[in-house]
Amino acid sequence: MNPKVRLVLYVVLLGCMAACAAGFMDAYRSTDSASRSAAAGTNSTALTNLLVSTNAAGALQTNVQASPEPAEDMVQRRSSPRMGRLMGFGIAMFFVLVALAVMAGHDVSRFFANRVEEFVFKDNLDGAKDPDYEEAEQVLASGDALEAVRLMRAYLNRHPREQYVALNIAEIYEKQLHNYLAAALEYEEVLKKRLPAERWGWAAVHLSNLYSGKLNRPADAAALLRRIVDEYGQTSAAKKARERLGVPEPIPLPPLSPAPAVEPEPEPAPAPPASQPSNLPPGFRPKG
Repeated sequence: MNPKVRLVLYVVLLGCMAACAAGFMDAYRSTDSASRSAAAGTNSTALTNLLVSTNAAGALQTNVQASPEPAEDMVQRRSSPRMGRLMGFGIAMFFVLVALAVMAGHDVSRFFANRVEEFVFKDNLDGAKDPDYEEAEQVLASGDALEAVRLMRAYLNRHPREQYVALNIAEIYEKQLHNYLAAALEYEEVLKKRLPAERWGWAAVHLSNLYSGKLNRPADAAALLRRIVDEYGQTSAAKKARERLGVPEPIPLPPLSPAPAVEPEPEPAPAPPASQPSNLPPGFRPKG
């Protein structure tokens, strides 16, 4: 969804929430004041009955017990419209809150997913401050590739989500140790993980290069390239795979042109009126 549209939706939902909250508080205050007024009226009625019936103790008990009941019924009848407003505003606030929660949850999960992807699959490793991994890089820079692979492998076992380490191990095997079979095995393990489409495609392209080159497995290379085209056809890696396979790029379908307007068929000419039979002898015709 367009960020501007999402921002407008957030503003609208927050405005609806504020309006519903204000209406709810107003209805609550009016209900509370009505309840207090009804309670005050009930107390005054009871006091009046008490003063009027001071000469009859039995009548006093009857009036005191009977008088609150009509008042309570009256309070219920008077407060029911306000309670309806309270419930209406409460339900509206609930649905607005659910909509806000859904949108916020989607945005937060998407933000953290992007951050995790950037960290796990970044190429230049900017910001990687783990001392164990820095030690492996220093060992690699000193020329001890095997020890660097061992340290990276230990780091990857502790942090299995950081698959850029596996890609670096495969690259070390291929370019520095020239162990192409080990490099291919590393790439095969990486392709078993759930990677973004573009990352998976380029890792598969690197593996196909090893298959078709140093490992002399052209059939496996072609099968992997076809898999890239079939499963990740919209990526730039698929474009590279089509070039290797000699498959032409898919031609985008032209936009559908509007159908030509159908001209209405001309109406048939009216048939001439049928001639009326004549009673004149043959060879004569009516005048005019």
